[in-house]
Amino acid sequence: MRQKAAWEAIQQTHIMEVLSDYRPVLAGTIPLDIDVAQSDLDIICESHDPEQFEQVVRTAFGSLPGFEVTQLDVKSIPTCVISFFTADFWFELFAQPVAVEKQNAYRHMDIEARLLDIGGLDAYQHIRALKQSGMKTEPAFAQYFHIPGDDPYEALLQLESLTEEELRQRVQQLRKD
Repeated sequence: MRQKAAWEAIQQTHIMEVLSDYRPVLAGTIPLDIDVAQSDLDIICESHDPEQFEQVVRTAFGSLPGFEVTQLDVKSIPTCVISFFTADFWFELFAQPVAVEKQNAYRHMDIEARLLDIGGLDAYQHIRALKQSGMKTEPAFAQYFHIPGDDPYEALLQLESLTEEELRQRVQQLRKD
């Protein structure tokens, strides 16, 4: 039901059309169906001109509640993060001068989808419960699948090069240990 409401919010705001030059992709927990009540709509974009990106978004959504722009470096990559509230959702736009498919948010979503496919309904339920208790998404995956490492964000990325069969075997091995 929340996925349907998210889709309606995206349609109502025309955000994908506004951002079309930036190759927008909805990422995060809502497309994976592991969102919780406070989950926002994460839209990742490719932008090589953060000031222009900010101006486009400000023109379209700058008058909305909670509108906020943050320019920062994420692992030495210039990043523009813009947040606002509309259509019963918080939106968080995340733009970097990197192809969307190579951005960590996309890469995390991809490996998480693969893990959910392996883990099935039990994984969905447990990860959602961990998130409802306040845990962030990547640490919840690391805990549920027993993925070792000090940094769950990096640990998940270490799995992405595995084939489906290798990933299944790794998950089975990790869950036994």
